[in-house]
Amino acid sequence: MSSRVTSFRGSVTSREQIAVYEFSWPTVIFVPLVAVLIQIFIPVKVRFFPIIDLPLMVTIFFAVARRNPVSGCITGCVIGLLQDLFAGPHHYLGMYGIALSIIGYLASSLGVKIDVENPGSRFLITYVFFVMHQGIYYGVAHGLLRETQVWSWSHVAISALANAVLGLFVFALLDRFKER
Repeated sequence: MSSRVTSFRGSVTSREQIAVYEFSWPTVIFVPLVAVLIQIFIPVKVRFFPIIDLPLMVTIFFAVARRNPVSGCITGCVIGLLQDLFAGPHHYLGMYGIALSIIGYLASSLGVKIDVENPGSRFLITYVFFVMHQGIYYGVAHGLLRETQVWSWSHVAISALANAVLGLFVFALLDRFKER
């Protein structure tokens, strides 16, 4: 009986055996800040850039790398509130904070269960979380704030595809900042 228990314990991957990455403090501070600043200033010069959501990609990357739901939620909240601060006068403070908090929590929870280092899974994760982010944002704006929002499945699908493709390159770049 004891050999069965031992063999069973050996076959289960514990949370401690899953690769969890840490980041230096400058990385944690400057990468989200740069992503938000790029999100603010580049759309003025590049017409198609508003469909790209760099703060969302950074939130997903940090959340799946750390694999801690509380850390993912806090990371999403901070990045979202930072994005809210620069969103403009006709934007309610907390909209991106709420949406990215939920995405950060879900991404870190998912990071424990699947291989998030694979480019195929990174593509799918970014695509799905972009669609979810848009849905959460729409739900909060329409349901809680009674704002009139326009939802277009085709626009969301194309934007999600663009973000998923760009996300592969962003994740490869951000992989250089990982520490074990």
